[in-house]
Amino acid sequence: MTDTTAAEGTDTMTRLEQEGEIAADYLEGLLDIADLDGDIDMDVEADRAAVSIISEGGSRDLQKLVGRDGEVLEALQELTRLAVHRETGDRSRLMLDVAGFRARKREELSELGTKAVQEVQGSGEPVKLRPMTPFERKVVHDAVKAAGLRSESEGEEPQRCVVVLP
Repeated sequence: MTDTTAAEGTDTMTRLEQEGEIAADYLEGLLDIADLDGDIDMDVEADRAAVSIISEGGSRDLQKLVGRDGEVLEALQELTRLAVHRETGDRSRLMLDVAGFRARKREELSELGTKAVQEVQGSGEPVKLRPMTPFERKVVHDAVKAAGLRSESEGEEPQRCVVVLP
């Protein structure tokens, strides 16, 4: 690795850590306003800042920030990305999780992708899955790729879905 590449890697890490710090400050303010208890955990995963709101004493209150099937979480993630953009001037790909919702969802979607792969391998025919959000499609695409098959997205939002190919 050249010195330039090492410096770029450090700059990227610093930039992602800065995104995480800005997001954490924004979310702490939001938790205070909403009078919700939660701790903020920051990390960098797969070239993006990852911020989680977690709760020691159960996550019943935090479920308000997840909403039905993650709808509130998606909106909160967009607002947090906008807060980061406002501070940095750069578009953020920050990923937000609340009360482990995305982690559980990722596990379920990986299983769905694996089952679809098994179905395609058994039948030799493509399998079309239900419409999904971009996050959900990405997790399924990754699971399919890890199993050695190919997949693609088709359709228009909000009806865009993953098709697993033989």
